[in-house]
Amino acid sequence: MRIKKNRILKAERKKPILYDLYQNDALDAKHVILFCHGYKGFKDWGAWHLVAEAFAEAGYSFLKFNFSHNGGTVDQPIDFPDLEAFAQNNFSKELDDLERVLAFVTNELHPDSISVVAHSRGSGIALIKTEEDSRIKNVITWAGVCDYKIFFHEGTETFQQWKKTGRTFVENTRTKQRMPHDWQFYEDFKAHEDRLTIHRAVKNLDKPLLIVHGSEDATIPVNVSQLLHSWNPTSELVILEGADHVFGASHPWENDELPTDLRKAVTASLNFLK
Repeated sequence: MRIKKNRILKAERKKPILYDLYQNDALDAKHVILFCHGYKGFKDWGAWHLVAEAFAEAGYSFLKFNFSHNGGTVDQPIDFPDLEAFAQNNFSKELDDLERVLAFVTNELHPDSISVVAHSRGSGIALIKTEEDSRIKNVITWAGVCDYKIFFHEGTETFQQWKKTGRTFVENTRTKQRMPHDWQFYEDFKAHEDRLTIHRAVKNLDKPLLIVHGSEDATIPVNVSQLLHSWNPTSELVILEGADHVFGASHPWENDELPTDLRKAVTASLNFLK
């Protein structure tokens, strides 16, 4: 297996995107899988490397990347050393990041097919981009979201304080960091609300969609994926009984094997892609 780690995708006047590419030596893998991480996530979280290896072993080229404003840096891609970048992140930037990765893959790898697999909040970006971009053949969501607007808690006291001060904070329970969001995050959403409405994208999606969710997800309830499925009845819905939001993984993941539920998510995805 060929693994290219921490390669840098540069663009003028934009923050770099760090990516890893996994390919099978024995196969000329012309079907590329792009993996989008979720909120407070990064490409090296938990067992994502084992997910990449599993897809590569099955014959796919697998590219996982850090969104440019996820809080990581080129020198320190794990966790969140650059909280100012995190504060400046928004959904439009993440869509632009995925566009940059798509352009790179198209121009450099010359794939026959491109699929997107996305976890948690990243699934909304994947669904929106798949609906609007002819280069993407199909999309898979793991523990996905159905609505970005609810993240802002409009009308609450916290929301009003955010508007007044220009910055709000969310605690990262693992790293204990206070992670900032600047008011521009909400302003960008309102300026592009139609494009960023996941309901619209899913209803209009005319490509194969697989929705995978754990029945015991305490972060994003399983009924969210059931709602996604109802918006696009031709989609496939797989509910993994007993699985949590990260399908049994954690960070750091020091086991050489995928956790059972994450293995099930990978297997369901590979079956869908056949």
